[in-house]
Amino acid sequence: MDVKMNNDFFKEVTLLICSSLDIRQSLQRSLVYLQNFFPLDEVLISLADQDTQRWQILAHASKEFAAAEIDTGPLPQSIYDGYLKAVRGKTKLIDDTESDAFAQSFAPYTNNKGFSEVILPLRIEDHDVGLLVLRAKGKNRYSKEHVALITSVREPFSIATSNALKHKKVLELTDHLSRDNLFLKEELQTKSGVDIVGVGGGLRKVVTLVEKVAVHSNTILLMGETGTGKEVIANAIHRSSPRCDGPFVKVNCGAIPETLIDSELFGHEKGAFSGAIARKIGRFERADGGTIFLDEIGELPLPAQVRLLRVLQNKEIERVGGTASIPVDIRVIAATHRDLEKMVAQKMFREDLWFRLNAYPIIIPPVRQRREDIPALITYLLRTKSKELGFRSPPEIAPGAMTYLMEYPWPGNVREMENVVERALIQNKGRILSLDHFNLSSQKCSSTPSEEMNKCLFPCLAKLSQGDRACSDEAEVLTLDEVVEHHIHRVLTKTGGKIHGPNGAAELLETNASTLRSRMKKLGIQTGKRMGTKA
Repeated sequence: MDVKMNNDFFKEVTLLICSSLDIRQSLQRSLVYLQNFFPLDEVLISLADQDTQRWQILAHASKEFAAAEIDTGPLPQSIYDGYLKAVRGKTKLIDDTESDAFAQSFAPYTNNKGFSEVILPLRIEDHDVGLLVLRAKGKNRYSKEHVALITSVREPFSIATSNALKHKKVLELTDHLSRDNLFLKEELQTKSGVDIVGVGGGLRKVVTLVEKVAVHSNTILLMGETGTGKEVIANAIHRSSPRCDGPFVKVNCGAIPETLIDSELFGHEKGAFSGAIARKIGRFERADGGTIFLDEIGELPLPAQVRLLRVLQNKEIERVGGTASIPVDIRVIAATHRDLEKMVAQKMFREDLWFRLNAYPIIIPPVRQRREDIPALITYLLRTKSKELGFRSPPEIAPGAMTYLMEYPWPGNVREMENVVERALIQNKGRILSLDHFNLSSQKCSSTPSEEMNKCLFPCLAKLSQGDRACSDEAEVLTLDEVVEHHIHRVLTKTGGKIHGPNGAAELLETNASTLRSRMKKLGIQTGKRMGTKA
């Protein structure tokens, strides 16, 4: 074969074997072409894993079929050593498979009886890939010219096989990720399902806001104390949005070291800094097509705030060490327990970022401001935690215990409640949960709503005692109810009679609205048109 024909042969084989990432299809196409130059009935590509010594036929083709891969399992050490020697050796010519020791060692794994074979080692530089085997029925079917010709296309066969293996690995990883993603979505639905406890109670306003905003893609700021369930609300927004099938990526801004925050959020290019041995995809890119939840946004360093502002404005990111702008289709939900407006005044948070985030704020009230939800929350946690701990059914609560739990201030909110319930379940050995199981005795807890009201008012009494109705040796001594009544009048005057909601009397007095109304009724304080008068 002259040089031109050799070049044409090399070019055509390369195009055929690299024509598809499905190595079975490309191998069968190659077989049809190779039959013009070789006696050829079958062609196959085999591999052996150096760690497990498992031998497999990656692709096997003939005129009639293109077979799926065959995994024969681990090879005996002696056969594996022979295979490894063949992979690292020269092209091997076998005139009769029944009289060749190497061919016979593989007889139990492949039907090679009555063939002539040419075995071409596939390698890329010093990396072993596998073996390409040409087969023709009968003895002495191949010549040295055949050996030289097939050896000339070792490189394209090696590259195609290596690419097929990498593609196979990517498909496997994609499949694993899809299953993991499905599992995590199911877990998310289980742990923070669509049914939010408090929909008809203390979270009614929050849920209304969630329903209105979920269908859009605007930025949202969730504000509330630690443990109030900001992540649950963020999940609910994502699941109720058109992005529900996309990723939901959570970032705890306070848990990432300042030196790594840019790399975590925006990713980095290979060699961007010491230790950057490969490109890394950041959280924003991973959230493309979905939602990114930036928890504890108030902990974000000022330099990172600048870059976050650019993402919100331009919807694109730039990896550390890179120059290309990468567009991202994301919804940003931020959350904080900090007073961002105060941080802006203290130059600890950027004002322009604050304006961007605060376009649609949702305030999640603490548990102490929605005490009507406590029985439902306790019941829900008893049910879910009992299931997690393997109990057949949740235990009952002793009479009076729920009242005590409703009066407890829950400074750690739902997160504290979850821990308390779990601890109570573990300590409980009977069917009834008593107060001792909840172990709240070390915490300050009102025994009655009246005591809670008095506790809330005590800080105000000190100020009142120094005013125009001071309790001194010479002044009239007022009863506690009279002092409380007077202070409630002053607060109601300040709020224009408003009791419930933002800037209402209950909020200013840091108590529950129903508790305040109960106290007012006891003291005979009217509301509405006769606000501030006695009944």
